[in-house]
Amino acid sequence: MVQGKCDAVGKITQLVLSAGQLKSPPVLKHSKITYFEVEILDVQSKKQICIVDKVPPSSTLLDVKHKFHKACPQWYPSRVGLQLERNGPYLKDSINIQSLAVSSIITLYFTDLGQQVGWTTFFLTEYTGPLLIYLLFYIRLSSIYDKVESMKNFRHPVVHLACFCHCLHYIRHLLETLFVHKFSGGHTPLKNMIKGCAFYWGFTSWIAYYINHPRYTPPSFGHRQVAFAALAFLMCEAGNHFINVALAHQNHSGGKACFPSPTYNPFTWLFLLVSCPNYTYEVGSWISFTVMTQTLPVGIFAFLMVIQMSLWARKKHKLYLKRFYPEGKDTGSGRNESRQMAVLF
Repeated sequence: MVQGKCDAVGKITQLVLSAGQLKSPPVLKHSKITYFEVEILDVQSKKQICIVDKVPPSSTLLDVKHKFHKACPQWYPSRVGLQLERNGPYLKDSINIQSLAVSSIITLYFTDLGQQVGWTTFFLTEYTGPLLIYLLFYIRLSSIYDKVESMKNFRHPVVHLACFCHCLHYIRHLLETLFVHKFSGGHTPLKNMIKGCAFYWGFTSWIAYYINHPRYTPPSFGHRQVAFAALAFLMCEAGNHFINVALAHQNHSGGKACFPSPTYNPFTWLFLLVSCPNYTYEVGSWISFTVMTQTLPVGIFAFLMVIQMSLWARKKHKLYLKRFYPEGKDTGSGRNESRQMAVLF
């Protein structure tokens, strides 16, 4: 009996030895998360303002700005401009902090961008002014025009039509700002809004003063000129609206990202000829308004709008090329070089 037990134990021992040493359980390795330190220097003096520590790799630059705001409450995130180099471009809020790192310490240069306003506030303020200012001249306030002369002189129908078209133009802008446009950037400097308001409000006052003046003379070719120009104005306004709606609903999430394309709406077919039809229609509206009213202030304003819209269109066109064809190749858009250069007209 004892001999049998000894033989069994011996066999088990021999089996264990032949199998080799028992493997020890694996040791669990705890992964260490590397945090970054962001050193923020003044762009002018190069003096250190603060150090934002324990920044996770998944953080964005906006997260860094919020932590910077906690350390320096006088600078809220929207007025903080951060650069990798002193003369470099401002970094976008969406940039991942890890993409900027070459070591555990990241050095950024700070610039105070000044007081900021949201884009919605910017456009609502800029477009509400012309709407109200024009109406003040339209009702011919006694403080602006001679009361006796205003009551005596007959108003040509084009004066009422011009008021309707002008109000329609800015009401469309206001409604599109609230319900159509999608603003990617959060804020813009307050000084930009002041300059924009000075331009639009000032020109509106000059334009409205002449068109609603008691001595205003109608266009040279009478009702035909007015009717043709009014029809062109309304078509340009409709085209501008439909282009803005199409741009707001453009989807470039697929594999074939390209220039904005036309839809079934005929007003959007201008995309086949130019990159920014909304600017083309905007210019068309003011040229039509100039022909309809036949006034010098409107003509000067339309000329300046042609220059401004051309600059914006070329800038937008370059952004399209950089975004959709970073290697400089236009293989999938179906546009030749001549069409690409036709940015506005």
